[in-house]
Amino acid sequence: MKIGIIGCGGIANGKHLPSLTKLEEVEIVAFCDIDIKKAKLASENYGAENAKVYEDYKELLKDNSIEVIHVCTPNNSHKHITVDSLDSGKHVMCEKPMAKTTEEAQAMIDAAERNNKKLTIGYQNRFRADSQYLYKITQRGDLGEIYYSKAQAVRRRAAPTWGVFLDEEKQGGGPLIDIGTHALDLTLWMMDNYEPEVVLGSTFHKLGNKESDANAWGTWDPSKFTVEDSAFGFIKMKNGATIILESSWALNSLDDGEAKCALSGTEGGADMHNNGLRVHGEDLGNLYTSNIELENSGVDFYEGEKVDEAAEEARLWIESIINDRDPVVKPKEALIVTQILEGIYKSAKTGQAVYF
Repeated sequence: MKIGIIGCGGIANGKHLPSLTKLEEVEIVAFCDIDIKKAKLASENYGAENAKVYEDYKELLKDNSIEVIHVCTPNNSHKHITVDSLDSGKHVMCEKPMAKTTEEAQAMIDAAERNNKKLTIGYQNRFRADSQYLYKITQRGDLGEIYYSKAQAVRRRAAPTWGVFLDEEKQGGGPLIDIGTHALDLTLWMMDNYEPEVVLGSTFHKLGNKESDANAWGTWDPSKFTVEDSAFGFIKMKNGATIILESSWALNSLDDGEAKCALSGTEGGADMHNNGLRVHGEDLGNLYTSNIELENSGVDFYEGEKVDEAAEEARLWIESIINDRDPVVKPKEALIVTQILEGIYKSAKTGQAVYF
């Protein structure tokens, strides 16, 4: 299966390309980036023999031998590159978030449906070992009806200072749309609930106004920090279930954690704690807490097989095309994530709740 990569920056080189090259079923035959040097370097490191390099993605899409496109570009280009790729007859994996707006996300779904092509979004945290275990027990009904959840994507000081992450026009926002999107996707997936009724949100630009030598990727330029540094949302679903969403790149809090969720149900609860996955509840008149061991280590000097979530994401995505089945991350699920995030931003600007 021949694959083309559009956008050869950090996410392509850090996630997509290493994962795809592990699959015998594929070969990466085309690379595109507005910085041609990045495309050439990616081709040298990951490309098939005689792989082609492009500056203009529309030229790449003219190659009818390419069956799959991975879109790894800034958020403001996701919609038009994805739609053009689908209209050219190719399946598409688009990096998260799906799009800046619900309208753009819907246009992507419409393009997939009218061309009868598959579309998925890069929410790789679903494929972590703890996520997979927790999803299986929620599907089995171990927690009962999940009516309260907390989605957490909180960094104490870790604002990305490269690329366009701090640019509101190109990204559509800061930590909420960048990492909050992962936590929200996980939470909705665990709850199996994609029917929001209303959201109320707040965004803050407090710590981004001054430099921080403690930032994980070096101090940022406050004049270029045009997005929020933290954002919070209250989400009520149509069935009454409630979600609290926390996201930040910079927040004076020790309660941090990225792409995590905590679930409370009628039969039990669970949380992705910093020390691992915990499942808890009541049994025979007593409260219990179980710490789930997700490592396969059983002997000295061997840590066991570890799940590579990016590789699992790539493998199952390609298998969904080969076997003509739905991808794990369905586009309509990703659209609801975008809808809620957009609602939180709108609520923060207007000071009003946003009803769907």
